[in-house]
Amino acid sequence: MFRALLLGLALLLVGGCGSKHAASDADPALWVVKDADTTIYLFGTVHMLKPGLSWFDEGVRKAFDESGELVLELVMPPEAEMQALVSELGMTPDATLLQQLPPEAVDKLHATLAEAGFPANALDRAEPWLAATMLSSMPLRELGYDEKDGAEQVLTAAAKSAGKRVSGLETAREQLGYFDTLPLPAQRALLLDTLKDLSNTGGTVDKMVAAWSKGDADGLGKIMNQDLARSPELAKALLESRNRNWAGWITRRMHKPGTVFVAVGAGHLAGAQSVQAMLAAKGLKVERVDY
Repeated sequence: MFRALLLGLALLLVGGCGSKHAASDADPALWVVKDADTTIYLFGTVHMLKPGLSWFDEGVRKAFDESGELVLELVMPPEAEMQALVSELGMTPDATLLQQLPPEAVDKLHATLAEAGFPANALDRAEPWLAATMLSSMPLRELGYDEKDGAEQVLTAAAKSAGKRVSGLETAREQLGYFDTLPLPAQRALLLDTLKDLSNTGGTVDKMVAAWSKGDADGLGKIMNQDLARSPELAKALLESRNRNWAGWITRRMHKPGTVFVAVGAGHLAGAQSVQAMLAAKGLKVERVDY
Protein backbone atom coordinates (compact mmCIF):
# COMPACT_ATOMS: atom_id res chain seq x y z
CA MET A 1 0.00 0.00 0.00
CA PHE A 2 2.76 2.47 0.82
CA ARG A 3 4.02 2.14 -2.76
CA ALA A 4 0.61 3.20 -4.06
CA LEU A 5 0.49 6.14 -1.69
CA LEU A 6 4.03 7.12 -2.63
CA LEU A 7 2.99 7.11 -6.27
CA GLY A 8 -0.05 9.22 -5.48
CA LEU A 9 2.10 11.79 -3.71
CA ALA A 10 4.67 11.75 -6.48
CA LEU A 11 2.00 12.87 -8.94
CA LEU A 12 2.02 16.23 -7.21
CA LEU A 13 5.69 16.76 -7.92
CA VAL A 14 6.59 15.35 -11.32
CA GLY A 15 4.94 15.34 -14.72
CA GLY A 16 3.68 12.33 -16.59
CA CYS A 17 4.24 11.10 -20.09
CA GLY A 18 1.84 10.97 -23.00
CA SER A 19 2.09 7.51 -24.50
CA LYS A 20 -0.80 6.00 -26.43
CA HIS A 21 -1.98 2.46 -25.82
CA ALA A 22 -4.65 0.24 -27.31
CA ALA A 23 -7.91 0.34 -25.40
CA SER A 24 -8.60 -2.59 -23.10
CA ASP A 25 -11.50 -3.36 -20.78
CA ALA A 26 -11.24 -3.28 -17.00
CA ASP A 27 -13.84 -4.06 -14.36
CA PRO A 28 -12.44 -2.93 -10.99
CA ALA A 29 -14.15 -3.80 -7.73
CA LEU A 30 -16.99 -1.69 -6.36
CA TRP A 31 -18.81 -1.93 -3.02
CA VAL A 32 -21.88 -0.31 -1.51
CA VAL A 33 -23.24 0.37 1.96
CA LYS A 34 -26.80 1.63 2.23
CA ASP A 35 -29.90 2.08 4.33
CA ALA A 36 -33.39 3.40 3.61
CA ASP A 37 -32.29 6.86 2.45
CA THR A 38 -28.48 6.80 2.11
CA THR A 39 -26.23 4.99 -0.37
CA ILE A 40 -22.44 5.16 -0.28
CA TYR A 41 -20.39 3.50 -3.02
CA LEU A 42 -16.77 2.53 -2.27
CA PHE A 43 -14.39 2.41 -5.21
CA GLY A 44 -10.69 1.55 -5.06
CA THR A 45 -8.46 3.64 -7.29
CA VAL A 46 -5.04 3.33 -8.88
CA HIS A 47 -3.30 6.69 -8.97
CA MET A 48 -1.37 6.25 -12.25
CA LEU A 49 -2.67 4.30 -15.24
CA LYS A 50 -1.74 3.87 -18.88
CA PRO A 51 -3.93 5.61 -21.46
CA GLY A 52 -6.58 3.48 -23.12
CA LEU A 53 -7.71 1.40 -20.14
CA SER A 54 -11.53 1.38 -20.21
CA TRP A 55 -12.72 1.22 -16.58
CA PHE A 56 -15.03 4.22 -16.18
CA ASP A 57 -18.08 2.51 -17.64
CA GLU A 58 -20.66 -0.19 -16.84
CA GLY A 59 -21.25 -0.55 -13.08
CA VAL A 60 -18.70 2.04 -12.03
CA ARG A 61 -20.19 4.68 -14.30
CA LYS A 62 -23.72 3.80 -13.23
CA ALA A 63 -22.85 4.19 -9.54
CA PHE A 64 -21.05 7.45 -10.24
CA ASP A 65 -23.95 8.85 -12.23
CA GLU A 66 -26.37 7.95 -9.43
CA SER A 67 -24.23 9.80 -6.88
CA GLY A 68 -24.74 13.42 -5.99
CA GLU A 69 -21.18 13.98 -4.82
CA LEU A 70 -17.66 12.62 -5.16
CA VAL A 71 -15.42 12.12 -2.13
CA LEU A 72 -11.69 11.49 -2.66
CA GLU A 73 -8.77 10.94 -0.32
CA LEU A 74 -7.58 14.42 -1.20
CA VAL A 75 -8.72 17.35 -3.30
CA MET A 76 -5.58 18.78 -4.83
CA PRO A 77 -4.78 22.36 -3.80
CA PRO A 78 -3.40 24.87 -6.34
CA GLU A 79 0.06 23.91 -7.61
CA ALA A 80 1.86 26.82 -5.95
CA GLU A 81 0.28 26.00 -2.60
CA MET A 82 1.19 22.34 -2.96
CA GLN A 83 4.79 23.09 -3.87
CA ALA A 84 5.12 25.40 -0.88
CA LEU A 85 3.73 22.71 1.41
CA VAL A 86 6.11 20.10 0.00
CA SER A 87 9.05 22.45 0.54
CA GLU A 88 7.94 23.18 4.10
CA LEU A 89 7.44 19.56 5.13
CA GLY A 90 9.83 17.70 2.86
CA MET A 91 12.96 19.82 2.50
CA THR A 92 15.69 20.80 4.96
CA PRO A 93 18.19 23.70 4.85
CA ASP A 94 21.20 21.40 4.74
CA ALA A 95 22.13 18.32 2.70
CA THR A 96 21.38 16.05 5.63
CA LEU A 97 20.03 13.21 3.50
CA LEU A 98 23.52 12.24 2.39
CA GLN A 99 24.60 11.88 6.00
CA GLN A 100 21.79 9.43 6.72
CA LEU A 101 22.54 6.92 3.96
CA PRO A 102 25.38 4.50 3.32
CA PRO A 103 27.72 5.58 0.50
CA GLU A 104 26.41 2.95 -1.92
CA ALA A 105 22.85 4.23 -1.44
CA VAL A 106 23.96 7.81 -2.09
CA ASP A 107 25.68 6.69 -5.28
CA LYS A 108 22.54 4.88 -6.46
CA LEU A 109 20.35 7.89 -5.58
CA HIS A 110 22.51 10.25 -7.61
CA ALA A 111 22.80 7.82 -10.53
CA THR A 112 19.05 7.23 -10.64
CA LEU A 113 18.30 10.94 -10.72
CA ALA A 114 20.89 11.59 -13.42
CA GLU A 115 19.52 8.75 -15.58
CA ALA A 116 16.03 10.26 -15.27
CA GLY A 117 17.26 13.65 -16.43
CA PHE A 118 17.31 15.38 -13.03
CA PRO A 119 20.33 17.04 -11.44
CA ALA A 120 22.17 14.38 -9.47
CA ASN A 121 21.96 16.49 -6.31
CA ALA A 122 18.26 17.40 -6.72
CA LEU A 123 17.21 15.54 -3.56
CA ASP A 124 20.23 16.16 -1.35
CA ARG A 125 18.15 18.45 0.88
CA ALA A 126 15.05 16.27 0.84
CA GLU A 127 13.83 14.34 3.84
CA PRO A 128 14.01 10.57 3.26
CA TRP A 129 10.23 10.19 2.78
CA LEU A 130 10.18 12.83 0.05
CA ALA A 131 13.15 11.30 -1.74
CA ALA A 132 11.36 7.93 -1.69
CA THR A 133 8.20 9.58 -3.03
CA MET A 134 10.01 11.17 -5.94
CA LEU A 135 12.01 8.10 -6.84
CA SER A 136 9.05 5.73 -6.77
CA SER A 137 7.34 7.25 -9.82
CA MET A 138 10.37 7.61 -12.08
CA PRO A 139 10.35 4.10 -13.61
CA LEU A 140 6.63 4.33 -14.30
CA ARG A 141 6.92 7.45 -16.41
CA GLU A 142 9.14 5.56 -18.84
CA LEU A 143 6.67 2.66 -18.96
CA GLY A 144 3.74 4.84 -20.04
CA TYR A 145 1.92 5.35 -16.73
CA ASP A 146 0.39 8.79 -16.46
CA GLU A 147 -1.35 10.67 -13.67
CA LYS A 148 -3.74 12.18 -16.21
CA ASP A 149 -5.24 8.74 -16.72
CA GLY A 150 -5.29 7.89 -13.01
CA ALA A 151 -8.71 7.24 -11.54
CA GLU A 152 -8.77 10.36 -9.35
CA GLN A 153 -8.24 12.79 -12.22
CA VAL A 154 -10.76 11.03 -14.45
CA LEU A 155 -13.40 11.00 -11.70
CA THR A 156 -12.72 14.61 -10.73
CA ALA A 157 -13.10 15.81 -14.32
CA ALA A 158 -16.37 13.90 -14.70
CA ALA A 159 -17.71 15.27 -11.41
CA LYS A 160 -16.91 18.86 -12.34
CA SER A 161 -18.47 18.39 -15.76
CA ALA A 162 -21.65 17.06 -14.14
CA GLY A 163 -21.73 19.76 -11.49
CA LYS A 164 -21.20 17.31 -8.62
CA ARG A 165 -19.66 18.44 -5.36
CA VAL A 166 -16.08 17.18 -4.88
CA SER A 167 -14.54 16.95 -1.40
CA GLY A 168 -11.65 15.20 0.34
CA LEU A 169 -11.32 12.96 3.36
CA GLU A 170 -7.93 14.52 4.12
CA THR A 171 -6.10 17.75 3.43
CA ALA A 172 -2.78 17.88 1.60
CA ARG A 173 -1.03 18.84 4.83
CA GLU A 174 -2.55 15.85 6.60
CA GLN A 175 -1.58 13.44 3.85
CA LEU A 176 2.01 14.67 3.61
CA GLY A 177 2.12 14.77 7.39
CA TYR A 178 1.66 11.00 7.62
CA PHE A 179 5.11 10.68 6.08
CA ASP A 180 6.69 13.72 7.67
CA THR A 181 5.90 12.51 11.19
CA LEU A 182 7.33 9.04 10.62
CA PRO A 183 10.40 8.41 12.79
CA LEU A 184 13.63 8.92 10.86
CA PRO A 185 14.61 5.22 11.02
CA ALA A 186 11.32 4.30 9.33
CA GLN A 187 11.84 7.03 6.71
CA ARG A 188 15.36 5.82 5.98
CA ALA A 189 14.15 2.23 5.69
CA LEU A 190 11.44 3.40 3.27
CA LEU A 191 14.00 5.18 1.09
CA LEU A 192 16.45 2.29 1.13
CA ASP A 193 13.69 -0.16 0.20
CA THR A 194 12.59 2.15 -2.62
CA LEU A 195 16.12 2.36 -4.00
CA LYS A 196 16.53 -1.39 -3.73
CA ASP A 197 13.25 -2.14 -5.53
CA LEU A 198 13.39 0.46 -8.29
CA SER A 199 14.14 -2.09 -10.98
CA ASN A 200 11.07 -4.09 -9.94
CA THR A 201 8.65 -1.15 -9.78
CA GLY A 202 7.29 -1.56 -13.30
CA GLY A 203 6.59 -5.25 -12.89
CA THR A 204 4.98 -4.71 -9.50
CA VAL A 205 2.66 -1.99 -10.74
CA ASP A 206 1.77 -4.00 -13.85
CA LYS A 207 0.63 -6.81 -11.52
CA MET A 208 -1.31 -4.33 -9.39
CA VAL A 209 -3.13 -2.90 -12.38
CA ALA A 210 -3.87 -6.36 -13.77
CA ALA A 211 -5.46 -7.43 -10.47
CA TRP A 212 -7.34 -4.13 -10.19
CA SER A 213 -8.63 -4.49 -13.76
CA LYS A 214 -10.02 -7.96 -12.99
CA GLY A 215 -11.70 -6.80 -9.80
CA ASP A 216 -9.39 -9.06 -7.78
CA ALA A 217 -9.43 -7.01 -4.59
CA ASP A 218 -7.76 -9.69 -2.47
CA GLY A 219 -4.96 -10.19 -4.98
CA LEU A 220 -4.43 -6.47 -5.33
CA GLY A 221 -4.44 -5.95 -1.59
CA LYS A 222 -1.83 -8.67 -1.14
CA ILE A 223 0.49 -7.01 -3.64
CA MET A 224 -0.04 -3.50 -2.31
CA ASN A 225 0.16 -4.31 1.36
CA GLN A 226 2.87 -6.94 1.54
CA ASP A 227 5.62 -4.45 2.39
CA LEU A 228 3.66 -3.11 5.33
CA ALA A 229 3.92 -6.44 7.11
CA ARG A 230 7.60 -5.68 7.61
CA SER A 231 6.94 -2.26 9.11
CA PRO A 232 4.27 -1.92 11.83
CA GLU A 233 4.94 1.84 11.99
CA LEU A 234 4.08 2.27 8.31
CA ALA A 235 1.08 -0.04 8.58
CA LYS A 236 -0.39 1.94 11.46
CA ALA A 237 0.31 5.39 10.03
CA LEU A 238 -0.53 4.83 6.37
CA LEU A 239 -3.22 2.17 6.50
CA GLU A 240 -4.88 1.34 9.80
CA SER A 241 -5.30 4.83 11.25
CA ARG A 242 -6.52 6.32 8.00
CA ASN A 243 -8.95 3.47 7.33
CA ARG A 244 -10.37 3.91 10.82
CA ASN A 245 -10.83 7.63 10.24
CA TRP A 246 -12.55 7.04 6.91
CA ALA A 247 -14.82 4.35 8.32
CA GLY A 248 -15.84 6.86 10.98
CA TRP A 249 -16.60 9.46 8.30
CA ILE A 250 -18.72 6.98 6.33
CA THR A 251 -20.59 5.93 9.47
CA ARG A 252 -21.46 9.54 10.25
CA ARG A 253 -22.39 10.24 6.63
CA MET A 254 -24.92 7.40 6.74
CA HIS A 255 -27.09 9.61 8.98
CA LYS A 256 -27.57 12.08 6.11
CA PRO A 257 -29.76 11.17 3.10
CA GLY A 258 -28.22 11.01 -0.36
CA THR A 259 -25.92 9.01 -2.62
CA VAL A 260 -22.14 9.42 -2.44
CA PHE A 261 -19.31 7.99 -4.53
CA VAL A 262 -16.21 7.51 -2.34
CA ALA A 263 -12.97 6.77 -4.20
CA VAL A 264 -9.79 5.94 -2.26
CA GLY A 265 -6.62 4.01 -3.02
CA ALA A 266 -7.48 0.38 -3.72
CA GLY A 267 -5.16 -0.89 -0.99
CA HIS A 268 -7.48 0.65 1.60
CA LEU A 269 -10.32 -1.62 0.45
CA ALA A 270 -8.55 -4.97 0.87
CA GLY A 271 -7.32 -7.09 3.74
CA ALA A 272 -8.13 -7.54 7.41
CA GLN A 273 -7.75 -3.82 8.17
CA SER A 274 -9.77 -2.61 5.19
CA VAL A 275 -12.35 0.16 5.37
CA GLN A 276 -15.05 -2.47 4.79
CA ALA A 277 -13.83 -4.55 7.74
CA MET A 278 -13.89 -1.50 9.99
CA LEU A 279 -17.39 -0.61 8.81
CA ALA A 280 -18.52 -4.16 9.54
CA ALA A 281 -17.15 -3.82 13.06
CA LYS A 282 -19.42 -0.79 13.43
CA GLY A 283 -22.42 -2.86 12.38
CA LEU A 284 -22.68 -1.66 8.78
CA LYS A 285 -23.16 -4.16 5.96
CA VAL A 286 -20.90 -3.62 2.95
CA GLU A 287 -21.76 -5.55 -0.22
CA ARG A 288 -19.80 -6.12 -3.40
CA VAL A 289 -21.58 -4.69 -6.45
CA ASP A 290 -21.88 -7.21 -9.27
CA TYR A 291 -21.74 -5.76 -12.75
